[in-house]
Amino acid sequence: MLTGLRAIVTGGANGIGRAIVSDLIGRGVQVGALDIDGKGLRSMAGEAEEGRLVPLECDVSDRLAVARAVNDFAADGGLDILVNNAVAFHYAELAVFPEDKIDRMLDVGLKGTFWATQAATPHLERSGNASIVNLSSMAVSIAISTASVYTSIKGALDALTRQQAAELGAKGIRVNAVAPGSVRTPGAEAVITDRGWAERESKSLLGRLAEPEDVARAVAFLVSADARCITGVSLKVDCGMSIRGA
Repeated sequence: MLTGLRAIVTGGANGIGRAIVSDLIGRGVQVGALDIDGKGLRSMAGEAEEGRLVPLECDVSDRLAVARAVNDFAADGGLDILVNNAVAFHYAELAVFPEDKIDRMLDVGLKGTFWATQAATPHLERSGNASIVNLSSMAVSIAISTASVYTSIKGALDALTRQQAAELGAKGIRVNAVAPGSVRTPGAEAVITDRGWAERESKSLLGRLAEPEDVARAVAFLVSADARCITGVSLKVDCGMSIRGA
């Protein structure tokens, strides 16, 4: 059971992040949803009114703002869980990928993970039941057209997960990653056609695609006592897409 624990989820207002927030709340966790999308956070007001959710409107790429948000949340009762989910998307051919888009994706997806981890670590050390989960991707295992920056960042997060696990284990903090495959989220629906979804589904060994809730349940497992001896791993939630044969 996770009842009584406190978590921060970056990128918690939409898509997979929102599913993670809802799942943790349903398991008795008080969650700080950290996101630049204030409108998205306000749409979760029902849960906030009941004290289960604390909206933290913040750009995860802003190191000082992240530190303030994490410290303010932890001051009210500590911190046990950090989920680094925030990401920025842009797709373009490698040879012409715009510099400003590369910078923004690195600032949010990679540097933002550093900032949140740095801010959370002193609080997690005092938890006694602490864990971090980073959102990786199936894209680490396969090549995806026009996604060179995204796959590079997710590959870096896999490496960072192992490094975090090695450095933070002595502080009583477990660190793992979850690597989703193709997941139907509003953001993905905006750029993938019906044909694209059908093609993705055809590559699934299970004949289906993961839903945001499937990813959220994997996160919940990794932060639970059932996973108390698991650290430094990346758990694929991709219905077998990344190991499909030719």
